[in-house]
Amino acid sequence: MRIKVWGTRGSIPCPGPNTVRYGGNTACVQVTLASGDQLVLDAGTGIRNLALPGDEPRHIDILLTHLHLDHIQGLLFFAPLFDPRNEITIWGPRMEGVSLRDRIARYLSAPLTPVELREVPCRLEFRDCPDEPWEIGSATVRAEFVSHRGPTLGFAIAEQGATFCYLPDHEPALIGSLDDLDTAWISGYALAHDADLLLHDCQYTDAEYPGHYGWGHSSLTDALTFARRTGARHTLLAHHDPDHTDDDLDALHDVARQRWRALGGEPGAIELAAELAEVQVQSPAPVSARASAP
Repeated sequence: MRIKVWGTRGSIPCPGPNTVRYGGNTACVQVTLASGDQLVLDAGTGIRNLALPGDEPRHIDILLTHLHLDHIQGLLFFAPLFDPRNEITIWGPRMEGVSLRDRIARYLSAPLTPVELREVPCRLEFRDCPDEPWEIGSATVRAEFVSHRGPTLGFAIAEQGATFCYLPDHEPALIGSLDDLDTAWISGYALAHDADLLLHDCQYTDAEYPGHYGWGHSSLTDALTFARRTGARHTLLAHHDPDHTDDDLDALHDVARQRWRALGGEPGAIELAAELAEVQVQSPAPVSARASAP
């Protein structure tokens, strides 16, 4: 499968001269399967720029980790929704008593948007992610609730022996140090275990994290420790803080590499996610092509 990153930021878009290389759009990742099927992970502002080949009718699956605004605010700017030939399925976390459609429509309706969700002309379907693995095209998808504020899922997508784990909003160290916490208690561990590619939350530096404990995001050390304990072969750190400039992220990347080596990790197995970066995920390891950041 091929991964392309369209949005790397958390909380709010931050376009400008200081965020050009890593990007200023909020969370969105495109997964192209060997079958040609397209999966879109989250619908932050990055989804607006997502390009699909050709002009033929298509089926697209959009998998939402959760419904915080930075993960859905680009949805009504996704051009395929306005083509009546398309079939689009939106998957998301279940909530007792309120359907996924109704929860998303709270945001994507007047007075917040000029177009009502019910007016979108494509054939649009909403589904709660099941507890058991399910098939999309040539891939098997697993979803599990993870540690973040509000009902939030992580995803593991497996195809042809390779696995991509997507955990953009995640605070696995909320209940204790990841150094000695039993794996049964580590949020997201089962999804990320032995993943060929892990995209994981790293919104805060270690110095920033104490002031944001419980907000649902990870420090650098916790993200690296999680990656090391799960045995992920390659990790992209993402959900960059909107206040972190490209220079800040370069410095964070340098520290991440140093600490990863100190943990005994393979050189080059840690990167910071940048918009337009592409990764071919294959077992035992992906081949990365970074597009925006050095």
